[in-house]
Amino acid sequence: MAGLRQFEFFVLRYVPDAVKDESLNIGILMIEEGAGGVGFADVRFTQDWRRVQCVDPQADVEWLQALERDIRGQLAQSGDRAVLMNKLQDSLSNVIQLSSAKGCIAADPVREMGSLCSMYLEASQLPSPKRELTGRQFIVAGIRDEFERVSVLPFMTEHFSVAPYTKDGDPMKYDFAYPVANEIKFLHAVTLRAGVDQAVVLAARFPEITDGIRKKTQAEAKLTAVVEDGLDLARPEVGFALAMMQEKGVRVARLGEMRQVAEEIRMELKV
Repeated sequence: MAGLRQFEFFVLRYVPDAVKDESLNIGILMIEEGAGGVGFADVRFTQDWRRVQCVDPQADVEWLQALERDIRGQLAQSGDRAVLMNKLQDSLSNVIQLSSAKGCIAADPVREMGSLCSMYLEASQLPSPKRELTGRQFIVAGIRDEFERVSVLPFMTEHFSVAPYTKDGDPMKYDFAYPVANEIKFLHAVTLRAGVDQAVVLAARFPEITDGIRKKTQAEAKLTAVVEDGLDLARPEVGFALAMMQEKGVRVARLGEMRQVAEEIRMELKV
Protein backbone atom coordinates (compact mmCIF):
# COMPACT_ATOMS: atom_id res chain seq x y z
CA MET A 1 0.00 0.00 0.00
CA ALA A 2 1.60 3.22 -1.17
CA GLY A 3 2.25 5.68 1.61
CA LEU A 4 1.87 3.26 4.51
CA ARG A 5 4.81 1.34 5.96
CA GLN A 6 5.03 -1.46 8.50
CA PHE A 7 7.03 -1.13 11.70
CA GLU A 8 7.77 -3.01 14.88
CA PHE A 9 8.18 -1.28 18.19
CA PHE A 10 9.42 -2.37 21.60
CA VAL A 11 8.82 -0.82 25.00
CA LEU A 12 11.89 -0.50 27.24
CA ARG A 13 11.02 -0.95 30.89
CA TYR A 14 12.95 -0.01 34.01
CA VAL A 15 12.78 -2.79 36.63
CA PRO A 16 14.59 -1.68 39.81
CA ASP A 17 13.55 -4.72 41.87
CA ALA A 18 13.12 -8.02 40.04
CA VAL A 19 11.68 -9.65 43.15
CA LYS A 20 8.76 -7.19 43.32
CA ASP A 21 8.44 -7.33 39.52
CA GLU A 22 7.46 -3.65 39.34
CA SER A 23 8.37 -1.73 36.22
CA LEU A 24 8.08 1.66 34.57
CA ASN A 25 8.07 2.32 30.83
CA ILE A 26 11.05 4.53 29.98
CA GLY A 27 11.58 4.18 26.23
CA ILE A 28 10.30 3.22 22.79
CA LEU A 29 12.44 1.50 20.14
CA MET A 30 10.94 1.42 16.64
CA ILE A 31 12.29 -0.22 13.48
CA GLU A 32 10.95 -0.64 9.97
CA GLU A 33 10.08 -4.15 8.87
CA GLY A 34 11.56 -5.66 5.74
CA ALA A 35 13.72 -2.65 4.87
CA GLY A 36 17.02 -4.54 4.62
CA GLY A 37 18.63 -2.61 7.45
CA VAL A 38 18.26 0.76 5.72
CA GLY A 39 14.76 1.74 6.82
CA PHE A 40 13.66 3.83 9.77
CA ALA A 41 15.12 2.90 13.17
CA ASP A 42 15.21 5.04 16.30
CA VAL A 43 14.91 4.95 20.06
CA ARG A 44 13.46 7.57 22.34
CA PHE A 45 13.60 7.63 26.14
CA THR A 46 11.40 9.63 28.48
CA GLN A 47 12.39 13.20 29.19
CA ASP A 48 10.79 13.15 32.63
CA TRP A 49 12.66 10.95 35.09
CA ARG A 50 10.63 11.91 38.16
CA ARG A 51 8.57 8.71 38.13
CA VAL A 52 11.72 6.61 37.95
CA GLN A 53 13.32 8.55 40.80
CA CYS A 54 10.14 8.28 42.83
CA VAL A 55 10.17 4.48 42.55
CA ASP A 56 13.98 4.21 42.77
CA PRO A 57 15.71 7.19 44.45
CA GLN A 58 19.09 5.59 43.59
CA ALA A 59 18.38 5.44 39.85
CA ASP A 60 21.37 6.49 37.73
CA VAL A 61 19.67 8.85 35.28
CA GLU A 62 22.95 9.74 33.55
CA TRP A 63 23.58 6.07 32.81
CA LEU A 64 20.05 5.71 31.42
CA GLN A 65 20.53 8.74 29.16
CA ALA A 66 23.87 7.34 27.97
CA LEU A 67 22.13 4.01 27.24
CA GLU A 68 19.69 5.82 24.94
CA ARG A 69 22.58 7.37 22.99
CA ASP A 70 24.37 4.00 22.79
CA ILE A 71 21.30 2.19 21.42
CA ARG A 72 20.68 4.96 18.87
CA GLY A 73 24.28 4.65 17.72
CA GLN A 74 23.95 0.89 17.31
CA LEU A 75 20.75 1.32 15.30
CA ALA A 76 22.50 3.73 12.94
CA GLN A 77 25.47 1.42 12.38
CA SER A 78 23.88 -2.02 12.22
CA GLY A 79 23.02 -3.46 8.82
CA ASP A 80 21.20 -6.45 10.29
CA ARG A 81 18.40 -5.35 12.58
CA ALA A 82 17.49 -8.89 13.63
CA VAL A 83 21.04 -9.50 14.87
CA LEU A 84 21.01 -6.17 16.66
CA MET A 85 17.74 -6.93 18.46
CA ASN A 86 19.11 -10.27 19.65
CA LYS A 87 22.27 -8.51 20.80
CA LEU A 88 20.24 -5.91 22.70
CA GLN A 89 18.15 -8.58 24.37
CA ASP A 90 21.32 -10.31 25.55
CA SER A 91 23.26 -7.19 26.56
CA LEU A 92 20.64 -5.22 28.48
CA SER A 93 20.97 -5.59 32.22
CA ASN A 94 18.17 -7.04 34.34
CA VAL A 95 17.28 -3.47 35.28
CA ILE A 96 16.24 -2.74 31.67
CA GLN A 97 13.85 -5.12 29.95
CA LEU A 98 12.62 -5.11 26.35
CA SER A 99 8.99 -5.98 25.66
CA SER A 100 7.92 -8.37 22.93
CA ALA A 101 7.54 -6.83 19.48
CA LYS A 102 4.33 -5.02 18.63
CA GLY A 103 3.30 -4.11 15.10
CA CYS A 104 2.12 -0.77 13.74
CA ILE A 105 1.52 0.87 10.38
CA ALA A 106 2.17 4.52 9.61
CA ALA A 107 2.95 6.91 6.79
CA ASP A 108 5.13 9.13 9.00
CA PRO A 109 7.35 7.10 11.39
CA VAL A 110 8.52 10.18 13.31
CA ARG A 111 4.97 11.23 14.06
CA GLU A 112 3.98 7.65 14.90
CA MET A 113 6.90 7.35 17.30
CA GLY A 114 5.81 10.57 18.98
CA SER A 115 2.33 9.13 19.40
CA LEU A 116 3.72 5.91 20.87
CA CYS A 117 5.84 7.90 23.33
CA SER A 118 2.79 9.90 24.38
CA MET A 119 0.84 6.70 24.85
CA TYR A 120 3.43 4.62 26.69
CA LEU A 121 5.76 7.13 28.38
CA GLU A 122 3.81 10.23 29.29
CA ALA A 123 0.78 8.76 31.04
CA SER A 124 1.01 8.36 34.77
CA GLN A 125 2.48 4.96 35.58
CA LEU A 126 2.24 5.11 39.36
CA PRO A 127 0.06 2.35 40.83
CA SER A 128 -3.62 3.27 40.94
CA PRO A 129 -6.67 1.50 42.33
CA LYS A 130 -8.27 -0.92 39.91
CA ARG A 131 -11.63 0.19 38.54
CA GLU A 132 -14.33 -1.93 37.03
CA LEU A 133 -14.44 -1.31 33.29
CA THR A 134 -17.71 -0.01 31.88
CA GLY A 135 -19.06 1.25 28.56
CA ARG A 136 -16.49 1.68 25.79
CA GLN A 137 -13.64 0.59 28.07
CA PHE A 138 -15.37 -2.73 28.69
CA ILE A 139 -15.85 -3.33 24.95
CA VAL A 140 -12.23 -2.39 24.13
CA ALA A 141 -11.00 -4.79 26.83
CA GLY A 142 -13.17 -7.56 25.39
CA ILE A 143 -11.80 -6.99 21.89
CA ARG A 144 -8.22 -7.01 23.18
CA ASP A 145 -8.84 -10.23 25.14
CA GLU A 146 -10.02 -12.03 22.00
CA PHE A 147 -7.08 -10.71 19.97
CA GLU A 148 -4.68 -11.95 22.63
CA ARG A 149 -6.41 -15.34 22.68
CA VAL A 150 -5.74 -15.90 18.97
CA SER A 151 -2.31 -14.18 19.03
CA VAL A 152 -3.12 -11.35 16.62
CA LEU A 153 -2.73 -8.41 19.02
CA PRO A 154 0.96 -7.87 18.07
CA PHE A 155 -0.18 -7.31 14.46
CA MET A 156 -2.59 -4.54 15.46
CA THR A 157 -1.99 -0.81 15.47
CA GLU A 158 -3.87 0.62 18.44
CA HIS A 159 -5.25 4.17 18.60
CA PHE A 160 -4.90 4.67 14.82
CA SER A 161 -5.04 8.42 14.14
CA VAL A 162 -6.94 9.54 11.05
CA ALA A 163 -5.42 13.05 11.09
CA PRO A 164 -2.84 12.26 8.34
CA TYR A 165 -5.76 11.42 6.03
CA THR A 166 -8.16 14.23 6.96
CA LYS A 167 -6.81 17.39 8.63
CA ASP A 168 -4.17 18.16 11.26
CA GLY A 169 -5.72 18.13 14.71
CA ASP A 170 -8.44 15.63 13.85
CA PRO A 171 -9.04 13.86 17.19
CA MET A 172 -10.59 10.70 15.72
CA LYS A 173 -8.64 7.54 16.52
CA TYR A 174 -9.78 4.02 15.74
CA ASP A 175 -9.14 1.47 18.50
CA PHE A 176 -7.48 -1.19 16.30
CA ALA A 177 -6.16 -1.31 12.72
CA TYR A 178 -4.40 -3.87 10.55
CA PRO A 179 -3.50 -4.05 6.84
CA VAL A 180 -4.53 -6.91 4.56
CA ALA A 181 -3.64 -6.83 0.85
CA ASN A 182 -4.90 -3.46 -0.44
CA GLU A 183 -7.17 -2.81 2.53
CA ILE A 184 -6.83 -1.29 5.99
CA LYS A 185 -9.30 -2.79 8.41
CA PHE A 186 -10.41 -1.04 11.58
CA LEU A 187 -12.29 -2.10 14.69
CA HIS A 188 -13.77 0.46 17.04
CA ALA A 189 -15.74 0.02 20.28
CA VAL A 190 -19.07 1.85 20.38
CA THR A 191 -21.42 1.96 23.35
CA LEU A 192 -25.12 2.47 22.63
CA ARG A 193 -26.46 1.82 26.09
CA ALA A 194 -25.94 5.34 27.43
CA GLY A 195 -26.55 7.18 24.14
CA VAL A 196 -26.09 6.94 20.40
CA ASP A 197 -23.99 10.05 19.70
CA GLN A 198 -20.76 8.01 19.37
CA ALA A 199 -22.32 5.75 16.75
CA VAL A 200 -23.85 8.60 14.76
CA VAL A 201 -20.55 10.51 14.59
CA LEU A 202 -18.65 7.34 13.69
CA ALA A 203 -21.04 6.59 10.84
CA ALA A 204 -21.22 10.15 9.56
CA ARG A 205 -17.45 10.53 9.38
CA PHE A 206 -16.52 7.15 7.92
CA PRO A 207 -17.08 8.02 4.21
CA GLU A 208 -14.88 11.13 4.55
CA ILE A 209 -12.12 9.17 6.29
CA THR A 210 -12.38 6.36 3.72
CA ASP A 211 -11.96 8.87 0.92
CA GLY A 212 -8.91 10.44 2.59
CA ILE A 213 -7.22 7.08 3.08
CA ARG A 214 -7.96 6.06 -0.52
CA LYS A 215 -6.49 9.29 -1.93
CA LYS A 216 -3.27 9.08 0.08
CA THR A 217 -2.60 5.35 0.12
CA GLN A 218 -4.78 3.78 -2.62
CA ALA A 219 -6.02 1.45 0.11
CA GLU A 220 -9.66 0.71 0.85
CA ALA A 221 -10.80 1.22 4.45
CA LYS A 222 -13.13 -1.24 6.18
CA LEU A 223 -14.60 -0.55 9.62
CA THR A 224 -16.27 -2.83 12.16
CA ALA A 225 -18.09 -1.19 15.06
CA VAL A 226 -18.25 -3.47 18.11
CA VAL A 227 -21.27 -2.82 20.33
CA GLU A 228 -22.55 -4.25 23.60
CA ASP A 229 -24.51 -7.44 23.88
CA GLY A 230 -28.14 -7.32 24.96
CA LEU A 231 -29.06 -3.95 23.46
CA ASP A 232 -32.72 -2.92 23.64
CA LEU A 233 -33.53 -2.92 19.94
CA ALA A 234 -37.00 -1.55 20.72
CA ARG A 235 -35.45 1.83 21.50
CA PRO A 236 -35.88 3.94 18.33
CA GLU A 237 -32.56 5.74 18.78
CA VAL A 238 -30.68 2.41 18.96
CA GLY A 239 -32.33 1.19 15.78
CA PHE A 240 -31.53 4.49 14.08
CA ALA A 241 -27.84 4.34 15.07
CA LEU A 242 -27.44 0.72 13.94
CA ALA A 243 -29.15 1.44 10.62
CA MET A 244 -27.07 4.56 10.03
CA MET A 245 -23.80 2.71 10.60
CA GLN A 246 -24.80 -0.02 8.18
CA GLU A 247 -25.95 2.52 5.56
CA LYS A 248 -22.53 4.23 5.74
CA GLY A 249 -20.70 0.94 5.14
CA VAL A 250 -19.80 0.20 8.76
CA ARG A 251 -20.07 -3.45 9.76
CA VAL A 252 -21.66 -3.93 13.20
CA ALA A 253 -20.69 -6.80 15.48
CA ARG A 254 -21.80 -7.58 19.02
CA LEU A 255 -19.12 -8.09 21.65
CA GLY A 256 -20.29 -11.69 21.95
CA GLU A 257 -19.37 -12.20 18.29
CA MET A 258 -15.76 -11.09 18.79
CA ARG A 259 -14.52 -14.66 19.20
CA GLN A 260 -15.67 -15.44 15.65
CA VAL A 261 -14.38 -12.07 14.35
CA ALA A 262 -10.97 -12.66 15.95
CA GLU A 263 -10.76 -16.09 14.33
CA GLU A 264 -11.56 -14.54 10.94
CA ILE A 265 -8.75 -12.02 11.44
CA ARG A 266 -6.34 -14.78 12.48
CA MET A 267 -7.06 -16.56 9.21
CA GLU A 268 -6.67 -13.33 7.22
CA LEU A 269 -3.27 -12.66 8.80
CA LYS A 270 -2.26 -16.33 8.55
CA VAL A 271 -1.10 -16.37 12.16
